[in-house]
Amino acid sequence: MLLTLLNVASNVTSKINIETVLDKLVSWGIETGKDIIGAILIYVIGRFIIKQIIKLVNKILVRRKLEISVQTFLKSLISITLNLILAFAIIARLGVETTSFAALLASAGVAIGMALSGNLSNFAGGLIILVFKPFKVGDYIDGPDASGTVKEIQIFHTILATVDNKIIYVPNGMMSSNVVVNYSKQETRRAEWVIGVEYGEDFEKVKAVIERLLNEDERILKNPAPFIALGALSASSVDIKVRAWASTANYWDVYFDFNKKVYDTFNKEGIGFPFPQLTVHQAND
Repeated sequence: MLLTLLNVASNVTSKINIETVLDKLVSWGIETGKDIIGAILIYVIGRFIIKQIIKLVNKILVRRKLEISVQTFLKSLISITLNLILAFAIIARLGVETTSFAALLASAGVAIGMALSGNLSNFAGGLIILVFKPFKVGDYIDGPDASGTVKEIQIFHTILATVDNKIIYVPNGMMSSNVVVNYSKQETRRAEWVIGVEYGEDFEKVKAVIERLLNEDERILKNPAPFIALGALSASSVDIKVRAWASTANYWDVYFDFNKKVYDTFNKEGIGFPFPQLTVHQAND
């Protein structure tokens, strides 16, 4: 009889323990589900608010008529800051203590600083580019290991589009601490040609033809005046150096068009182009 009572009591206790565990699991699941659903709602609503803020900031920057490079940098900075705030809000909703999380980040500050040292230098480089303006959006530049038209200046990178339509991301730290050639900074550029003619050609005649071609092209500036001189007496040619100024926007059109005009006109005028020659002297027996 006593043994039977003990078995019954054990079964009741087991049922009570199982029910308690199940109740705790259900309660934990409900609370966790609420936290997860809350985190998802925070993410969705937060992303919507961030997009609206970015749109509003964009309208304000356009209305203020700030440079495109400044606009892209500020939008990139604001976007990263808002997304970090959203991430902290989601972490907090999931039940992670933000103070503990911040303390963990602080304790790992040295390691994080070393890992982010490159990005910090890129951020500083972006600020230097915006303040000193060695280039802006729309300029064609030669940067460290990359050339192209500047499309955006972001918080960490400068985006270049090459002439064959490739997109290159160059770290701002490299752009601010290396040599950068800006071909669009000045309104005018000087084009230079070296035109070789055969030995025996009349230099004054060749010079007159070149002057006529330069004067006929309205895109070539008259001030500063074009420069024509006998540059060098090479092994197989007489090299005539020609320099002329044009607007930066017309530079390449002027350069290539003048090459074609020289070729066509010299052929019509009977001015010979040189080709490699080798003089052989035969020794007498």
